Amino acid sequence: MIYRENGQFKTSYRADQQIFPILQDRVLVALFLIVAFAVVPMLASDYFFRAILIPFLIMALAALGVNILVGYCGQISLGSGAFMAVGAYGAYNFFVRIPNMPLVPALLLGGLCATFFGILFGLPSLRVKGLYLAVATLAAQFFSDWMFLRIKWFTNDSPSGSVSVNDLQVFGMPIDSAQSKYWLCLSILVILALLAKNLVRGAIGREWMAIRDMDVAAAVIGIRPMYAKLTAFAVSSFIIGVAGALWGFVYLGAWEPAAFSVDISFRLLFMVIIGGLGSILGGFLGAAFITLLPIALNQVLPVLAGLIGVDISTAGVSHAELMIFGGLIVWFLIVEPHGLAKLWSVAKQKLRLWPFPH
Repeated sequence: MIYRENGQFKTSYRADQQIFPILQDRVLVALFLIVAFAVVPMLASDYFFRAILIPFLIMALAALGVNILVGYCGQISLGSGAFMAVGAYGAYNFFVRIPNMPLVPALLLGGLCATFFGILFGLPSLRVKGLYLAVATLAAQFFSDWMFLRIKWFTNDSPSGSVSVNDLQVFGMPIDSAQSKYWLCLSILVILALLAKNLVRGAIGREWMAIRDMDVAAAVIGIRPMYAKLTAFAVSSFIIGVAGALWGFVYLGAWEPAAFSVDISFRLLFMVIIGGLGSILGGFLGAAFITLLPIALNQVLPVLAGLIGVDISTAGVSHAELMIFGGLIVWFLIVEPHGLAKLWSVAKQKLRLWPFPH
């Protein structure tokens, strides 16, 4: 009964094409945004902002970009860490080399650099797919590591490849406190998520999904595979590049190429798998799951071990986290391959009929 649509009539094309056509969804999203923008900053501590909320928002943005490429277009990519690195170093060069460069345009230009980099390494998708494409995109990871370590111009002649930024401002307001960084990341995430949600509902999103389901049949009905695949790489790389710039500028403050290792590419892919392929909500759920799970296990495992009289070390907790994390990934792939977003969709369908049994 909660999600029943009785009485919600559409009287115009504009109303029929809303991003959230159900009134309950619109109310829920509005309440969630109010809580995120107004309530959370008043209640959360500085540690909660820096250790949990800010990494979650940035990783959710990166997972959103990966989901567009992997979930909607079906192009397996293991180069997400490289796209984040290009976005971070591209934004850094614009920020330090152009006098009085505003922060937000620098972040967007960093995403634009990642777009061109993603298109370059997306060209193999025109000839190969599946495991071969994954290996081709993995080459972007090693190439970016070599580029930022060997070509000193990208790191402003830093011998180790490490760079740092300071004095961040948006419209004259300093971005130095945990709350201001949280608001910046949240604002960018909300804007790009709404744009991505609208994009996948349009003609280009349908082309991506047609290529994902069967590229030969898509080509037969008039969809250009080259255009669809490269636009998916471009949009995905832009979002991931902006996330990488935020990761370097806002979360780390100082970074080196190792901060965007292949490990972060696998983490983003796991976020998409656990959250749900082909779902905007899946990126948020997967990022929340992977960001919060290690913190929860780090707190719970020593307590559980103490209850049974076992003393577990920090290294033991770390190994247990990896084992539980890997086991959960396998469990999701077997039991619910469509991820947490599918579980939410099933719950919504149940709520349409509750409390009736039929």
